[in-house]
Amino acid sequence: MIYMSVTIGTPLQPSAFKVLLLGSGELGKEVVISLQRLGVEVHAADRYDHAPAMQVAHYSYTLNMADAEELKQLIEKIKPNLIVPEIEAIATQVLVEIEQQNIATVIPSAKAVNLTMNREGIRRLAAEELGLPTSAYRFADSLESFRAACDDIGYPNFVKPVMSSSGKGQSRVKNFDEVDAAWEYAQTGGRVNQGKVIVESQIDFDFEITLLTVRAKNAETGEIETHYCDAIGHRQDSGDYVESWQPQAMTPAALEEAKRIAHKVTTALGGCGIFGVELFVKGDKVWFSEVSPRPHDTGLVTLASQYQSEFELHARAILGLPVNTSRHSVAASAVIYAGVDDSNLSFSGLNLALTNPNTDLRLFGKPEGFKRRRMGVATARAETTDQARELALETASQVSVKQN
Repeated sequence: MIYMSVTIGTPLQPSAFKVLLLGSGELGKEVVISLQRLGVEVHAADRYDHAPAMQVAHYSYTLNMADAEELKQLIEKIKPNLIVPEIEAIATQVLVEIEQQNIATVIPSAKAVNLTMNREGIRRLAAEELGLPTSAYRFADSLESFRAACDDIGYPNFVKPVMSSSGKGQSRVKNFDEVDAAWEYAQTGGRVNQGKVIVESQIDFDFEITLLTVRAKNAETGEIETHYCDAIGHRQDSGDYVESWQPQAMTPAALEEAKRIAHKVTTALGGCGIFGVELFVKGDKVWFSEVSPRPHDTGLVTLASQYQSEFELHARAILGLPVNTSRHSVAASAVIYAGVDDSNLSFSGLNLALTNPNTDLRLFGKPEGFKRRRMGVATARAETTDQARELALETASQVSVKQN
């Protein structure tokens, strides 16, 4: 039996295997920890100082990653083996050039990053090239064309900037009277103001899932294989995840269709790593919604439910190591919000929150809070998803955030 060899050097030494993380939020922080456990030297970048992943990386950098020249200079300085984008506001064309010149490997691929950082690119790939079922949609780049798109799609509909995440700039438009306000919010709420939005029809679905899909190399053959975590159910508020649970019950037919869609879209994007494939489900029917070529916020539940969390899976897959997507527990997660617009916050009630041995917390260490900013997450394990959800929400509620 012949195994493909994977070699990792020593951090902070000439032999170091270097990973550059572009975007250093709470998901990136967990990825950094997972990479460091495998002996990787990690460089974390973001637009502001002391971002969560910066606090645990070997090196950190503050810059405007949407500035092509700044980004290129950073990459040339570090000379990373892998570049791992974690947010949308990145000069993706630089990554395409870096990959073409064989300077570094972009995770999962420059093509995937380029397409998924922009909702237009990924929606056209999924619906128009791959023929996957999606909601009806239109794109608009002016108030006039936006009004026409809303009328064409009908009401209610959903509006999202083509470059945004975590609900930023998103709204549900119930009638024509709300159109102009939705346009204005989309223009100010996106990660990068490109002036373009997507208008989507409302799908009548039973629930929404994230199907974490991992593309990883077979240790014996070196061929890329696709693995799936158990489906994650989640509840959103204004496009932002509030709680998630695993597993989400669904029909065998729906699960097979979800895997078919996830396989098709992730194969088209290529590369290795974890993908958060978001899907709408009604009975046996499944519609593609979005895909993120990186760990997904709803996947924080895997910290409590799986032998290898989504972060460990991502780290292993991008390094060419074997993965295990098995789940050991029924679990849920619930978000802890700042509740205030301030910095230098304190968190209390942790002793009460962790009294139950089946609960856990992650406080992200963000230097500044906003009322709806995610500052931490509670996880819980239980016999059923309903029990786990109830326990996770109770645990999160016991953590108090206060100004100093």
